Amino acid sequence: MSPKEQLDAVKRLKDIADIGLIYTDVPYDIERYEELKDISLKLMAHLSNETFAKLDSFFLPQIDYPTPKVDVRGLVINEKDEILMAKESVDNKWTIPGGWADIGNTPKEVVIKEIKEETGIDVEVVRLLAIYDKQRHEHPAEPYYIYKLMFFCKAIGGKLEPGFDMTGAAYFSLDNLPELSEERILASQLNQLFDMAKNDILEVYVD
Repeated sequence: MSPKEQLDAVKRLKDIADIGLIYTDVPYDIERYEELKDISLKLMAHLSNETFAKLDSFFLPQIDYPTPKVDVRGLVINEKDEILMAKESVDNKWTIPGGWADIGNTPKEVVIKEIKEETGIDVEVVRLLAIYDKQRHEHPAEPYYIYKLMFFCKAIGGKLEPGFDMTGAAYFSLDNLPELSEERILASQLNQLFDMAKNDILEVYVD
């Protein structure tokens, strides 16, 4: 079993513990599920190179059935067939703009806001291109289970400039990509999304 497969198994172990804590009121079972959750977080910290304290504080107590987190990102292509990208301050690497889905905003509203905040570009959403299950792609291992919504967007205005938490914003061609922030985007995904957008492939890709 690869480290990535091990981490996926531990994530599932934590979910089982959380589900058990939601649906049981037997003191003995609660104690065992709490112990199982504690073990899963320690294993997760080991496999993902995060501290136990960070993971323990990140995962709030579950009061409902646990579900994946949602990452929303936008592909913007200019007239030169170059892709709009932002440089992350956390790792000084590049990604297409986007971020966590916000409660109270639709996915379209989130991607429009994120592109504006990270690159200064105003966009309108053309259509949904893909829904990736992040664990099915070669991203670096991490403790969270994530779905990625990938939208094709059209630039309609604004001025190209990095946002407050970005260190760069620019357009790049597929054959001259910068170093990618692979926690957020992969070259294989960029190639697929670009092909779908440019060739009007209307069927949404779903893992």
